[in-house]
Amino acid sequence: MEDVFNAREAQNYIDRINRLTPETSGKWGKMSVGQMLAHCNVTYEMVYEPQKHKAPGAIAKFILKAFVKSKVVGEKSYPKNSPTAPQFIIHDSKDFESEKNRLIGFIQKTQQLGREAFEGKESFSFRKLKAQEWNNMFAKHLNHHLEQFGV
Repeated sequence: MEDVFNAREAQNYIDRINRLTPETSGKWGKMSVGQMLAHCNVTYEMVYEPQKHKAPGAIAKFILKAFVKSKVVGEKSYPKNSPTAPQFIIHDSKDFESEKNRLIGFIQKTQQLGREAFEGKESFSFRKLKAQEWNNMFAKHLNHHLEQFGV
C-alpha cells in the first residue's frame, strides 16, 4: 500500500492523474473521467469540506462501522465494479480540469498535513481512524480508480 503522507508517493498519484485527458475512458464501469475525478474528490470533501455532505445518523454509523469499515480501511483492493455509497455516485457531467485540480490539491494538502494530523482523526462515517486506516482508504480508492482509467 502506498503512503499518501510520503511526498514522493503522493507525487506518484499526481503524476498518474496528470496522464489523464478529458478523452480517457474507463476499462470498466459507467463513469466518465470527469465523473471519476469528482467521485474521488468526495472522499476528501468529507474531510476538508464536510458541510457539502449529509453526515450519517447514529444507526447508519453503527452499520457502516460494523459492516463496511474493514472493507474501506483495510489493505485488500476493491474488486472491479464494487458498489458505492449513494453520496459517491456522480450523476451529472463534471469539468475535467476543475475536478483534476481539486483532486491534486486535496492529495497535496493531505500529504502536507502529514500522518500525525490523521492519527485518531474522526471520519465522516467510521468514527476515529488510525493514520494507517486513513492512508489505506485514500490510497486504495485512488489506485482503484486510476487503474480503472489505465494510469
